[in-house]
Amino acid sequence: MPVPVPRQRAIPAVESGQAQAAPVAGGGPLKEEAHRDATTVHGTGATLTLLLIEDDPAGSPIVPELLDPSGKPIRVRTARNLTEAERLLTDDVHCILLDLALPAPGGSDTDDELAVLRHVLQLAPRHAVLALTASGDAERGAEAVRVGAQDYLFRDELDGRLLSRAIRYAVERKRSDTAERRLAEGKLRAQENRRLERGLLPTPLLDGSSLRFAARYRPGRSRALLGGDFYDAVRTPDGTVHAMIGDVCGHGPDEAALGVELRIAWRALTLAGLCGDELLGTLQEVLEHERADEEIFATLCTVDIAPDGRSAGLCLAGHPAPLLARPGRTARLLPYDNNGPALGLLPGARWPRMQVELGSEWSLMLYTDGLIEGRVGAGGERLGQDGMVEMIRRQLSEGLRGENLLRAAVSEVRDLNGGELTDDVAVVLLDRAP
Repeated sequence: MPVPVPRQRAIPAVESGQAQAAPVAGGGPLKEEAHRDATTVHGTGATLTLLLIEDDPAGSPIVPELLDPSGKPIRVRTARNLTEAERLLTDDVHCILLDLALPAPGGSDTDDELAVLRHVLQLAPRHAVLALTASGDAERGAEAVRVGAQDYLFRDELDGRLLSRAIRYAVERKRSDTAERRLAEGKLRAQENRRLERGLLPTPLLDGSSLRFAARYRPGRSRALLGGDFYDAVRTPDGTVHAMIGDVCGHGPDEAALGVELRIAWRALTLAGLCGDELLGTLQEVLEHERADEEIFATLCTVDIAPDGRSAGLCLAGHPAPLLARPGRTARLLPYDNNGPALGLLPGARWPRMQVELGSEWSLMLYTDGLIEGRVGAGGERLGQDGMVEMIRRQLSEGLRGENLLRAAVSEVRDLNGGELTDDVAVVLLDRAP
């Protein structure tokens, strides 16, 4: 709470609705103390601006000489009512000095003595607010701080030193509160990110399988949360290994949550024995019921690898075809001529299941389009599937396998793009050795 000090000479109130600087006091203790109290309120050197909201500023000269941390005069704007205050509340206003004696918004009768303060806090959530109350009404002032003001002042005990300090304190406290809130929000986002990650990028259920599994995920540069990329792999009791990778269009918590739902539904349906067209048709129903907008869709790639590991069924729903690499043969994309539509685009769509021969030793890479949509070269061309295939062929020739191959692929795509990719990237690799 401010400490009462002897009242100093007050300057005439500035003209209502105008921005004006209060006169600068000459040398002496006040100016020297302002320099000593200098803080980081304005590292850019901009002038502090105060908005005074008081119903009769001309008849009540309550604003004395004000100095900012560097000793410059604080600019003062005045408003006689909340309507005028809203017009004057621009981005260059740093602090609001509000007279709590103002009538309630709209002139309505209310038992809430702080209705005007609540209205201002709602009107200016990013601004520091000082409450001005009658001398001795400390209880009302303290309540104003509990409601959201940064501090309170007694109307009859203001002077330049006190108000200047209070303004600087209020601005810094507001910045500190904002920074603390953002930190708390960041922690909540990180917690949500971890929950979504567990849902989107689970541990595969491959107990008893001889196949090796590796995965890599990298969020795009604009992501506070994971995007809509997801993957999974499970082994059913008959020994078949099922793997999938998908991508919900868009980015954000809603898309990520939908990706989690689709991934969990895929695992449950796969373990229940569904496969191919029947599985994808059911997933489309899930998407249609759970999406927030009818324009949202998801691409998906599923493979079911036979128990002997030598063949697989492939279904594509608007998704890029996997890449197959085998010793002594050139790495290539699997056929995508029968690529069906993305989930959520066409009611009653069908997704043909293609049979693919794998052989005795192979590596199968599933990926989302973030891996192939990065830029390359000065012209800004996309890497594309052809560029990605050539990159993987070269990295395989250099002896890269498993997680090392995925790490190198994602890193090189990022380097070719000249920095972080705009889209999320998810890559899954299944290997079978003889």
